[in-house]
Amino acid sequence: MQTCRPHDAFIIVRMPAPLLFSIIESPAHRDHSALYRRLGIRELKFNSMRKAITALKQQVPDYVVAEFMYGYGNNYAGVNVSNLDVFLYSLQKYSSTTRIIALVARAELPYVDKLAALFPLHAVLPLPVDEQLLERALT
Repeated sequence: MQTCRPHDAFIIVRMPAPLLFSIIESPAHRDHSALYRRLGIRELKFNSMRKAITALKQQVPDYVVAEFMYGYGNNYAGVNVSNLDVFLYSLQKYSSTTRIIALVARAELPYVDKLAALFPLHAVLPLPVDEQLLERALT
């Protein structure tokens, strides 16, 4: 049996809680803050991509949860596939390990492959989000 001597030292290192950017641009993206807290994940909420990009310059998230909105024929046509493109291009400059969770209206599910061809998506969850599926994507 080994005993601890007074000169033996143990260092306790606390890992920071994972950080999640929650980008909420529509009422379809419900508040999952209670789930994030229960999982020990720090959440920063943004109501626009512009604000999320500004925050990205200060700290890099471990997760991003955002609603995918396909561009159809609007200003996203040609250059960008969706509302997420500009943020995800910015994210590439800062992190290659951030996990992207896209929340998608069922009618827009066929278009997510276009985004996935450009960026690695960790999970694609249909709206309304089943919280158990979201929890699995975060663990």
